[in-house]
Amino acid sequence: MNYLEQMGDIKAVYTAAATVAFELIERPEIVARWGDPSVLDGMTIGSLAAHLARSILQVGWFLDGDITNVAEPVSATTYYARLAGTTDKVSALNSGVEARSAETAILGAQQVATEARASLEQLRVRLPNEDVNRRVAVAHRPGEEIFLDEYLRTRLVELAVHTDDLALSIGVTATVPMAAISAAVDLLVAAARERHGDIAVLQALARRERDTVMALRVL
Repeated sequence: MNYLEQMGDIKAVYTAAATVAFELIERPEIVARWGDPSVLDGMTIGSLAAHLARSILQVGWFLDGDITNVAEPVSATTYYARLAGTTDKVSALNSGVEARSAETAILGAQQVATEARASLEQLRVRLPNEDVNRRVAVAHRPGEEIFLDEYLRTRLVELAVHTDDLALSIGVTATVPMAAISAAVDLLVAAARERHGDIAVLQALARRERDTVMALRVL
């Protein structure tokens, strides 16, 4: 049984993972330690919580964005395989993530949680009614569009990875649904294969001494 069969469909997997993330964001430990350092270098617990919240907020934003239906939609795999500068702390990618997260964190713990709650409640109603061929525009990549279900797969990666980061930052355990974790692992491995090729991924898995490109490091 694969992860979609476990949870019914990708929308249900996403909603379950987003619920776990939201419940973590609103914990009193997060509120109390909003300005403290997180386990991620250069990000406070508040910035990390805000970044995690954006994987809920952005789905609604993207659904409300304008689409052209002109460009060929990218896959979730290609979305991640194309990322550049993932291991460079001062790359445009990482600097942008930190800046957007800090900007959201300025709203404060209560406001971030309130907005995430409202967005999640809307998505619980909205997502099941969205068409399988529904496109969304990728706001930070002008002209690029992706099918909604594929976009939700990318958000599962963010939810799985950063829920773990945030839980570790305050010394608690957050149980992300295994269906979401499986989906995230499948997508990251697929992105590694597209970015580096199967031989490099094979060596990273079985012959780490030959892994000169960190083929499994997608983010």
